[in-house]
Amino acid sequence: MKKARIGIFGGTFNPIHAGHMRAAEIVQRKFLLDKILFIPSYIPPHKESVDMASPSDRLKMVELACAPYSRFIPSPIEIEAQEKSYSIITLEKIEKMYPETWLFFILGIDAFLEIETWKEYEELLKRCSFIVVSRQGYRLQEAKNVLEGPYKEKMYEFPESGEREEDLFSSYRIFLLPIDSLNIASTEIRRRARKGLSLKGLVLESVEVYIAENRLYQSQNG
Repeated sequence: MKKARIGIFGGTFNPIHAGHMRAAEIVQRKFLLDKILFIPSYIPPHKESVDMASPSDRLKMVELACAPYSRFIPSPIEIEAQEKSYSIITLEKIEKMYPETWLFFILGIDAFLEIETWKEYEELLKRCSFIVVSRQGYRLQEAKNVLEGPYKEKMYEFPESGEREEDLFSSYRIFLLPIDSLNIASTEIRRRARKGLSLKGLVLESVEVYIAENRLYQSQNG
């Protein structure tokens, strides 16, 4: 029986925006993923908490953004844990929820360049695959300089077109995926929200309404 394919898309999502959704749409289509779990972090270990919306607000915005997509599933798994968010801990929980499944961590090249600072990153690389997507301001090829030895050999440059053969997922662990990404930054969205400016085209309309109604980002403390 064909194994299910599930993407794991984590982040602060402060707020979730059109760039996140565009990247997820492309990844889902290219890798034929059955679903993508959107997982907002509770306390991100590598980020300052200045100008951060509350965990419940960030989760609600993820729920609103995922609502139009049948394969996009908001997950409170890290927020409900109420502790620092580490990918290895999240992975262990997801493995129990979805046994016998191809699991793919979805992240930008900027995040992958810091993979060696992640908690138990080598264990992560053994237990699931990574989909590294391009981002403006970074060269996707830089990913090849991050890891040495067997990990470098397990890296595959995903073609912009072509079939996704099942044996690819057995042979490789890190997939480099060029995408036509949207140049959208959460910092700019927060700045515009603080000034009461339109967020049209930057976030889904439902998310923009939520930000306005709840006066998110109206102070430096979010």
